[in-house]
Amino acid sequence: MVRLPLTAEQLAVGKRIGEQLRQARGDRTLVEVADAAGISPETLRKIETGRLATPAFTTVAALARVLPMSLDELAALCLARDDLQSTG
Repeated sequence: MVRLPLTAEQLAVGKRIGEQLRQARGDRTLVEVADAAGISPETLRKIETGRLATPAFTTVAALARVLPMSLDELAALCLARDDLQSTG
């Protein structure tokens, strides 16, 4: 299976998600949050810096569980308002 390159919009969304997760982490260390979410610190580092622009849903859900963010808040960052309405 060939994976298509990410679009500029997808890369921008990845950066927004990363920034918001970093802010939600607050004073907690990257290692502490990664451990609590059951992911590697390197994975969290890549997400926070935008190098992993499309993390797996289970990774995002695990982070939402341990950070003060809901999946709805993260979805709002990922999808334009029109996209949310059209998914129905």
